[in-house]
Amino acid sequence: MELKKIILANYNKLSKGQQKVANYLLNMPKDFALMSANEIGFKVGVSETTVIRFCYAINLSGYTDLQKKVREQLFHQESSLGTYHSTKLQLAEEPNFFAKVMEKDRERIKELMLLVNEDELYRMVDQLVNAESIYISGMGTSFPAANWLSFTLSLVKDRVKLVRSDSDDIVFTLSGMNSQSVMIAISFHRYLKETIKIAKLAKQQGAIIIGITDSPQSPISEYSDMLFPIFPFNKSAIDTTTALFSFLNAVVAGVTVKNSNRFEKRKEQYEELFKDYFFIDGGEVT
Repeated sequence: MELKKIILANYNKLSKGQQKVANYLLNMPKDFALMSANEIGFKVGVSETTVIRFCYAINLSGYTDLQKKVREQLFHQESSLGTYHSTKLQLAEEPNFFAKVMEKDRERIKELMLLVNEDELYRMVDQLVNAESIYISGMGTSFPAANWLSFTLSLVKDRVKLVRSDSDDIVFTLSGMNSQSVMIAISFHRYLKETIKIAKLAKQQGAIIIGITDSPQSPISEYSDMLFPIFPFNKSAIDTTTALFSFLNAVVAGVTVKNSNRFEKRKEQYEELFKDYFFIDGGEVT
């Protein structure tokens, strides 16, 4: 199992001191590859013992074992696109290439299921159901997910807005926010500044910020009231897309079930509007 995955799976079980070590490891892996446990402790502001106990807490035999894994898995990082290409070349060497690609997607979704805290998901659903208005932001590679979530949530909830920096007056759009508003910010590496700035403005308006990202230390975490660090199971953001959409689909499903009565009314309104707009008597499409 990849080291970063192990850390995130155990993160909530760590002591505050051990979480400091985990955060530093995720941000500065090269230091762990080169420094002693005592030096890391000094850098982080904890004791050498805390560093070693952190290793035990993530089921490693000690600091030497941690250093070995860091050097193997984190020190030699490839680019996202490079990782995507190399993993697909490996799969192409075997038969049933397309089935293998889809099987990898299935594995990532199963791994994500183990990482996500179901109680936190219910809290997120409650926030969305009770919100007066919902704003969704995601730029770059996160935009397709933000766009899909905005469209799908708008089928079951009123006042859902996709915030786009290329076509919206951001300040005017966010000026309608208040403490009853929820902002969902989707932000993955390489974190675009626009999403972070929008979350900051929304926070200033009193909105609840829900961050969907790839690490507890991503920039969006600073402004998030609720944070869902969906770990990229390799360094390719492209490969995480399937798991991300599965996560978002689970959220929408939760809102639909929790908000069942309103959903039925919303569905009737939508179907009536759809019928009146697209069809006339006799079955002819207009």
